[in-house]
Amino acid sequence: MPPPTADIVLPSPVPSASSSPPPPPPPHHKSPSPPSYFPIRLLSAPMAENEEEAAAAAEEELSLLPIQPLESKRRVANEDDDGEERAYEAREKIVVAVDGEGEGDEDADEEGGGGGGSVPPFSWRKLWLFTGPGFLMSIAFLDPGNLEGDLQAGAIAGYSLLWLLLWATAMGLLIQMLSARLGVATGRHLAELCREEYPTWARLALWFMAEVAMIGADIQEVIGSAIAIKILSRGFLPLWAGVVITAMDCFIFLFLENYGVRKLEAVFALLIATMAFSFAWMFGEIKPSGKELLMGILIPKLGSKTIRQAVGVVGCVIMPHNVFLHSALVQSRKVNPKKETRIREAIRYYSIEATVALIVSFMINLFVTTVFAKGFYGTKEAGSIGLENAGQYLQKKFGGGLFPILYIWGVGLLAAGQSSTITGTYAGQFIMGGFLNLRLKKWVRSLITRSFAIVPTIIVALFFDRSDSALDTLNEWLNVLQSVQIPFALVPLLTLVSKEQVMGVFKIGTNTQIVTWMVAALLIIINGYLLLDFFSSEIRGLLLGSFVSAAIAIYASFIIYLILRGSEFSTRLFSEIRKRFL
Repeated sequence: MPPPTADIVLPSPVPSASSSPPPPPPPHHKSPSPPSYFPIRLLSAPMAENEEEAAAAAEEELSLLPIQPLESKRRVANEDDDGEERAYEAREKIVVAVDGEGEGDEDADEEGGGGGGSVPPFSWRKLWLFTGPGFLMSIAFLDPGNLEGDLQAGAIAGYSLLWLLLWATAMGLLIQMLSARLGVATGRHLAELCREEYPTWARLALWFMAEVAMIGADIQEVIGSAIAIKILSRGFLPLWAGVVITAMDCFIFLFLENYGVRKLEAVFALLIATMAFSFAWMFGEIKPSGKELLMGILIPKLGSKTIRQAVGVVGCVIMPHNVFLHSALVQSRKVNPKKETRIREAIRYYSIEATVALIVSFMINLFVTTVFAKGFYGTKEAGSIGLENAGQYLQKKFGGGLFPILYIWGVGLLAAGQSSTITGTYAGQFIMGGFLNLRLKKWVRSLITRSFAIVPTIIVALFFDRSDSALDTLNEWLNVLQSVQIPFALVPLLTLVSKEQVMGVFKIGTNTQIVTWMVAALLIIINGYLLLDFFSSEIRGLLLGSFVSAAIAIYASFIIYLILRGSEFSTRLFSEIRKRFL
């Protein structure tokens, strides 16, 4: 008869009284769980005589192994099958460590945990490595829709709205810095966080609104590029042909992505430099009044006849898709999410870079506004100038020179349109992937995103390419469309950066919350005025008016829901209601 199997239970070792106490664990070291008692089978166990006994024995052996900690299981599962959509893969991210800070340091930081320490001293080289996302973000401040707002503000209001342009850019900088802070501190972009924060119906509504805003902006940008192509081809290529050519930028974008993030950022820097050079050349040729320029920046002035242009200046600054975009772009750099000092350092460099980028964009917008203020303020042509005919008016007013000003304007407009359409494609990828968690290849997402905008744009180009006034009407409708979408990017952003559960120690303080919510309220009120002004002049008839009123009621209710859902006050209120009535 074979010897019976026996199980021996090994207890944990008991330290003797004379033994010295164990050394204390390091500061960030987790104390191991108490050792488990587990049976060990004797080597003299009998061999199974058939397959059933072998299978049963194998299952029993597995059951006798130590249990793997739950945290370890989660970590392994995440490493093996990460189903989350990410803005950038690990291999695409740029290493920003300098002066001996290598990847080994990053790994050591991860093992050591999050902790304290001071932020490393400022480094110009490291600032250069962080430079890029802010300039891509700033392109939304320079798109054809903004340029049209600039030239109309200059032609109708002269130099009087330059102060508002300055403060609108400052408000835009504040919003974009919060977007970058959210992306760096959480390691996720705004669309991804909205997917987790809101219920399915609200998430899908926010996604739909973001897509509509992006399509509206893209139509303006593609039409602007098509107008520039028409100018530079001397009218040989019609508007729809320019739209088709501009649509090809999707493939240019895919081509550039294969060469890395820095190469793509270099192309955008070249386009911004082209805009700056073109509009600075115009500024130098026309020589606006320096005294009136300074007075316009330093002395606030707003007349009843320029309110609409003032609202347009502010409304053009905050682009909903740009808020989503910036929170994703900052993740192109490799920043250790477990090291607090690294996160603070990244936020500091991104803040500096965004400030410099928006100073450049402010100067470009300033050039355009002052050129048209000098040339057309107080003239009969002031009320009829738009993107379509601005080049002809400039050529007629200021003539040729070494380079005809018509073509200088066309080059700057083309650079603005091309750069903004490519960033629109970029933003569309992040919005779709983040809200819907779609793990598609980049070229598939780019084609889908581009198709959403190009198909309606070609229809618009064929229908509106009849007169300048038709394009101006279209632009007004598109500006209204952008204004409608602004709360659906601002409110989730401010809600998330104010929540400790999301941001941890990087949650914004009370004073910053007050300032940012005041800025958001001001922007929403200004855009609300634009909506009321537009609908009061365009909507006629009882049936259509009733439909618009119902839509506005639903729209306002959704905004109120988004605001109340994220606040601590509303959470306490709903909790009390449930206790009392449910």
